[in-house]
Amino acid sequence: MPWCVKKCPYCDFNSHALTGDIPEQAYLQAMLEDLEQDLPLIQGRPIQTVFIGGGTPSLMSPDFYHRLFEGLKTHLSLEDDAEITLEANPGTMEQGRFDGFRAAGINRLSLGIQSFQPHQLEALGRIHDDKAAHRAIEAARKAGFDNFNLDLMHGLPNQTPEDAAADLQAAIAWAPPHLSWYQLTLEPNTEFYSRPPNLPDDDRLWDIYCQGADLLRSHGYEDYEVSAWSQPGAASRHNLNYWTFGDYLALGAGAHGKVTLADGQIRRFWKTRQPEAYLNRIGSRTAGHQLVATEDLPLEFMMNALRLSGGVSESLFTERTGLPLSVVEIELESLRKDRLLEPDRLQATELGQRYLNTLLERFL
Repeated sequence: MPWCVKKCPYCDFNSHALTGDIPEQAYLQAMLEDLEQDLPLIQGRPIQTVFIGGGTPSLMSPDFYHRLFEGLKTHLSLEDDAEITLEANPGTMEQGRFDGFRAAGINRLSLGIQSFQPHQLEALGRIHDDKAAHRAIEAARKAGFDNFNLDLMHGLPNQTPEDAAADLQAAIAWAPPHLSWYQLTLEPNTEFYSRPPNLPDDDRLWDIYCQGADLLRSHGYEDYEVSAWSQPGAASRHNLNYWTFGDYLALGAGAHGKVTLADGQIRRFWKTRQPEAYLNRIGSRTAGHQLVATEDLPLEFMMNALRLSGGVSESLFTERTGLPLSVVEIELESLRKDRLLEPDRLQATELGQRYLNTLLERFL
């Protein structure tokens, strides 16, 4: 869902500031036409998870999602226990809207809090304040969302370890099953990249991370992925599919997908980015695609799987790439010799996690 009320200065996602009403009916029709074009890629497989991201998906009405899922179910087989996540911005929530999302079939929310401190929210260009953040979480709980994620950033302008811990404490007080706690980075083609704010230096960033990680662990959270923390059993199934090199469809302006074709080749594809162009496209809304070259598969797999703190089994490499493990035997042996990789499992050691980029360079 590519629309936002305004573009945040740190955001490099495919989001576009609203200049009028969202053309919900036209966009719904475009998405369903888009899906019909991609049905041959599905090969009859059931859908296990759906993630509705943006942009700001909570700008769309509950009725839009009700009609969207009616349309999806005419073409797809959704598993009865499918995890269906909607990203929501606290600044776009109206009274009762969460109830409507729940009734439409959405069973997990991801709330873009970023910080509970008013001055940081202002610096980040967010349209909500700390009170709206707390109201949104309360509304989600009242609507019956017992499975939800809170998005928080650290390494914010002039932030101290104490500031970061205060944000985490405010989040933990709501007992979220899942937390995304990630560092603010300066991405090209953003306002912050052109005019960088005063961000903490590397030493302070490390202090923030260490103190925050200790706090989260003391409250039962596990860092199952580089920036994802959850209570036991509450890891995001959709995210786990990404990190285990699973397949996923792409639907909507700027969406990206990855599918394993019937002949075993892996295809990445992406949709038209601009909302107007996506709406008015005649024929396929796929803007481009490419087959992942055989020689690139080991790095692609490892870049995903080794983000998981628990790693993956060695057998998954062959299952997801179609290649024998022997093609990376030399690299694995070298990494284990350097104590960067655990024995008999594709899992970075604690040292390997700290130097993950260096580890991954071995597969270039």
